[in-house]
Amino acid sequence: MGKIISFANQKGGVGKTTTAINLAAYVAAFGKKVLVVDMDPQGNATSGLGVDKNQKMKTLYDVIDGDVSISEVIKQTKFKNLQIVPATVDLAGAEIELVQMRSREKVVKNILTNISDNYDYIFIDCPPSLGLLTVNALTTSNSVIIPIQCEFFALEGLSQLMNTIKLVKKHLNQDIDVEGVILTMKDNRSNLVQQVSQEIKRFFGEKVYNTAIPRSIRLAEAPSHGEPIMTYDSKSKGALAYYELASEFLKRNKKK
Repeated sequence: MGKIISFANQKGGVGKTTTAINLAAYVAAFGKKVLVVDMDPQGNATSGLGVDKNQKMKTLYDVIDGDVSISEVIKQTKFKNLQIVPATVDLAGAEIELVQMRSREKVVKNILTNISDNYDYIFIDCPPSLGLLTVNALTTSNSVIIPIQCEFFALEGLSQLMNTIKLVKKHLNQDIDVEGVILTMKDNRSNLVQQVSQEIKRFFGEKVYNTAIPRSIRLAEAPSHGEPIMTYDSKSKGALAYYELASEFLKRNKKK
């Protein structure tokens, strides 16, 4: 059975989607079969992996709505071992429809359980909020990866996310745990960044990955070309960092 991991942080602009798609691309390049589930109505993971959101296609919204099965929605990306369940702005409507459904927190779990055996890892890119879509993702997941930007407000709102994870663990999914914390957009020249990094490490301890993701223009550019950094600029410092992160991620998962 494939491991399902949510990438979550309700604070926007922390590199959550960038981390989800780039880690997925490298883990797939290492030979693991990976599915990215785009649960953010902005659909950034979808376009970041080269899928045109403007074309007419079935998405996760149609699966939640009961129109199609999950297998009909999965798209092969141009990268070996890497597939995606796409999202468009329509997915925002799913939040409203979920409210009226029975066992509304477990709708996505019921959908993904049917296909989890087909993959080594399923990465869920959550929306930057703690609404029903995120709660569904957490209820489905074995673990959570939290990307945190190295800035003054990094820890603001984190207690809300941790509290949500705690409540989900208590009431909906007792197996869920924090898999790891990834420091993103790190600028080592700044003293403040060093202080924030130390604070995060004090809070999360060994959960913090040794590999931090540097602030990088090439990383920011890659999604607009529909490519992970691995193919957009394989020699950039962002590419090297995600390669190292994927190695560390797989090493950690080997021990478990």
